[in-house]
Amino acid sequence: MKLRLFATTLLLGAAAFAQTPAPTPAPASHRPFARFRAHKARRAVKALNLTDAQKSQMKSIREQTRSTVQPIATQLRQNRQALNAAIKANDTSRIQALSKTQGDLQGQIAAIRSQSRAQIYAGLTDDQRKMIDERRTRRAN
Repeated sequence: MKLRLFATTLLLGAAAFAQTPAPTPAPASHRPFARFRAHKARRAVKALNLTDAQKSQMKSIREQTRSTVQPIATQLRQNRQALNAAIKANDTSRIQALSKTQGDLQGQIAAIRSQSRAQIYAGLTDDQRKMIDERRTRRAN
């Protein structure tokens, strides 16, 4: 009797476990490194003692950068998918072309983000720039 009860409980538990849905991937904002980078950015902004005007200027720069990068990021994702298909098909000429395109798109995004950082840096006071430069020097060493 006890064995039958144990087996029934075990089977019901296994059936319940098997029916649980697979976990959905966490959104980018919940990924560990994204949260860490956001935390570091908030700390840096707090340490800089930005004025309200500087904060709003930086926000508009970030929003403009995001809207400029978004279509390129979509192209990058599509190119990556095409590159994966070319790899599976062993199409070496297409792999070369898509790899070059991939590099070009990544370069465009890097340039846009660098220009954004330059605009933000230009909007800082001399003391704030000095603080940023010191942080970068410490991080580089």
